[in-house]
Amino acid sequence: LQAAALGLSPDPELLYVAALFHDTGLVPPYRSDDQRFEMDGADQARAFLLAHGLSEGDAHTVWTAIALHTTPEVPYKMAPEIAATTAGVETDVLGLRLANITRAQIDAVTAAHPRPDFKRQILEAFTDGFRHRPDTTFGTVNADVLEHFVPGFRRTDFVDVIENSAWPE
Repeated sequence: LQAAALGLSPDPELLYVAALFHDTGLVPPYRSDDQRFEMDGADQARAFLLAHGLSEGDAHTVWTAIALHTTPEVPYKMAPEIAATTAGVETDVLGLRLANITRAQIDAVTAAHPRPDFKRQILEAFTDGFRHRPDTTFGTVNADVLEHFVPGFRRTDFVDVIENSAWPE
């Protein structure tokens, strides 16, 4: 729906795979301990597509769509599948650009996919998905989740990193 509203024409199969795999890095057995959850999901999608005979180029497009799906703004300057994945996630999770969708479309989506307690449950899934790897949230919106829900978590501050760099002045 957002792709249409934005005038994008993504490959529907690639967009579907990106949507299907975009959050798999939050859950075992797909999540790792050492990289961002987005990359875990992207790696799984790439392996799936290559195992099913899709090209490296298509696999790379889907990998990029998933790896960047929580990165604001940048994906909109990329391939339609990448932009549409981010647009869909931003609408689904954050409610961004809901005005691009009609009330009838919203009603149809929520009738097919009810959202009881969605906000609490998605925040819990995020927290559980990267609480064990807090360093991977540096520079991402994911640090917001941990700062809000994990007692004692303090995000790595970009300014502190620069000021405490070992480079001599």
